[in-house]
Amino acid sequence: MALLERTDTGAIAHLRMNAPERINALSDAMLAALQTGFDALKDDTSIRAVVLSGAGKAFCAGHDLKEMTAGRQAEDDGRAYFADLFARCARVMMSIRALPQPVIAAPHGIATAAGCQLVASCDLAVAAHGTRFGVNGVNIGLFCSTPMVALSRNIPRKQAFEMLTTGEFIDTDRAQALGLINRAVPIEDLEAEAMALAGTIAGKLGAAVKIGKQAFYKQIEMPLDQAYAYTGEVMVENMLWRDTEEGISAFIEKRPPEWEQ
Repeated sequence: MALLERTDTGAIAHLRMNAPERINALSDAMLAALQTGFDALKDDTSIRAVVLSGAGKAFCAGHDLKEMTAGRQAEDDGRAYFADLFARCARVMMSIRALPQPVIAAPHGIATAAGCQLVASCDLAVAAHGTRFGVNGVNIGLFCSTPMVALSRNIPRKQAFEMLTTGEFIDTDRAQALGLINRAVPIEDLEAEAMALAGTIAGKLGAAVKIGKQAFYKQIEMPLDQAYAYTGEVMVENMLWRDTEEGISAFIEKRPPEWEQ
């Protein structure tokens, strides 16, 4: 049984974490599976959108605490193991950002600690009603410092800090209001809604979405004047594409575009 299952439907890849007995914890093996899965997608031009979900009763419970406890038994009290663990986890999260395809998280049940980080690291999120989100490490004396990176780039600072310091969960209504998820749907509709959103994105010009995703994250960290200068250059490049010319002509002529990419 694969720890990460991939099912392709047209131009959409659906990745499902498949360790329900461990609430899809980000064990060493799961992190490796996710990294391999994302690496396989980065150069796959046939895929234009990705959905990430979890099997079983919940999306992801974060790091595997049993493995982390075992890691402390090393002669250096686990310092090297933990440094490597958090570096590998960060690489997985940054791989999502680096993918040319938008990644849609489809959480249900709970998404806690590094599981919440995984949702926050995705470009979009459609959650099942009743899903609870938290960065709860503080409850066991471990501040969620690495999950904080993605969370604080999704929601306002004071709300992120409250979640981090209280260890309390938020529900889907609150998560949507804060911007952690795009919307919530009944659990029986979760996969269909996530796939529908992926289908809408997959129907666009793939090269335009790719250049747009890269520009979105790059400009958001720039000062305003630099952001306009940079995105102006991006739009110039985009405008000169043959497929963009075709898209504009098709819109004017009220017909479907015939894109090559």
